[in-house]
Amino acid sequence: MSWSDRQLVAIGIVAAINFGSLPALASSSQPYNIIDQFAEVLSVIEEGYVEPPARDKLGEAAIAGMVGSLDPHSVYMPAEQYEDFRQETSGRFAGIGVEVDLRNGQVVIVSPIAGSPAEVAGLRSGDRIVMVDGIPLDTIPLLEIIHRMRGIKGTAVHLAIRRGGQQSTLNFTVVRDDVRLPSIYVRYFEGQIAYLRIAAFQEGTHTELLAKMGALKAKLGPYRGIILDLRDNPGGLVSESIAVADEFLNKGPLFFTRHRGKVVERVETTNYGNFEKIPLVTMVDSGTASAAEIVAGALKDRNRSLLLGNRTFGKGTVQSIIDLPGGAGLRLTTLRYYTPAGTGIQASGIEPNRLLISKEEKSSEILRESDLSGHLPSEKLQRPTPPNPHLSESTPRESQPCEVPKPLMTLSQRIQQLPASPTNSTDEAIALAYQTILHQLLKHN
Repeated sequence: MSWSDRQLVAIGIVAAINFGSLPALASSSQPYNIIDQFAEVLSVIEEGYVEPPARDKLGEAAIAGMVGSLDPHSVYMPAEQYEDFRQETSGRFAGIGVEVDLRNGQVVIVSPIAGSPAEVAGLRSGDRIVMVDGIPLDTIPLLEIIHRMRGIKGTAVHLAIRRGGQQSTLNFTVVRDDVRLPSIYVRYFEGQIAYLRIAAFQEGTHTELLAKMGALKAKLGPYRGIILDLRDNPGGLVSESIAVADEFLNKGPLFFTRHRGKVVERVETTNYGNFEKIPLVTMVDSGTASAAEIVAGALKDRNRSLLLGNRTFGKGTVQSIIDLPGGAGLRLTTLRYYTPAGTGIQASGIEPNRLLISKEEKSSEILRESDLSGHLPSEKLQRPTPPNPHLSESTPRESQPCEVPKPLMTLSQRIQQLPASPTNSTDEAIALAYQTILHQLLKHN
């Protein structure tokens, strides 16, 4: 999958999400004359269109068009799509259980998830999926490909596979079942440095974080520093990102939200974080979005962590989720996020303290929020950002090449193959983060 493809997948699946009520809105006494116009057009279509149209489909299309005209993240979701969305945010869904990548225009299986229906059916790493239920994949976008492989538990999906060394196409029938994707990956480096990768903020991410970091500590001893990897984290549930951030920050501001120019919410962290006193370096990139940007922005503004990498995606809005009759749902942009120092995230993103651009990013067209058609503009507040004491002559804000290899391995496999002392890792961002942590520990000793 190209860099821009991964961004599009991220945008389409998760966002900064609040399941709750909308801000109080002022009522209007003005009549909606456009409703009369809509009724007139609907009547003309129903009476004069060349074929008899279905009124429910016309109504849904009208609603979808109205909501979609607002911004790229406000969406009307029919019942089936809304159910898929809720499964996505929970990290659980019914599917076949494969991690796929788009390479040279082909959908390649990186790996079947352990114990998944795909593994049981015999699918292998490196298999190329050429058709799903008889539909060639070169005719549909990646998001729809993923959607077609998911569905109702117990139903079957038919795959046509090309496999290296095989002359003919192989056919598989895979029965969908519940699949659970982890959001937390941990590793231990020499010098008692913990590596923590958060892939997304979904239901249970905070609990999973404590469990896996606790197990790592119990097995290998206490850690003296943490490398937090938020690269390619597309966001997710705001409640989970708040809980995670609270583990790294002492009492103080985390973010605040504004609705139509007015502050409506201030969120603060507590004094009960498990990792708030452990030296920390955080990695971000152009795939770090939404709820992940909230965490990164707070860590930077409150001088808790040096940020390494590329400017983040720039999705600084929150979508409220509203249940609608008939099982449908509405995802509506209602608020803008701001970091503790008053920096607006929307369309601007978070600037790292030290800029590192991977070769993959340099060789592909990076897609950010500001590139999306109809995106909301930035709305910066005139409030100064405090200087970050981590910045020094040894950490200049300069662009450096950073090569991240892309072998046919799962994220978990790539993490486990990192060297125990990653100073010379081919992932130069991790190498620099590791060196930075060691340097901080030396200064404190």
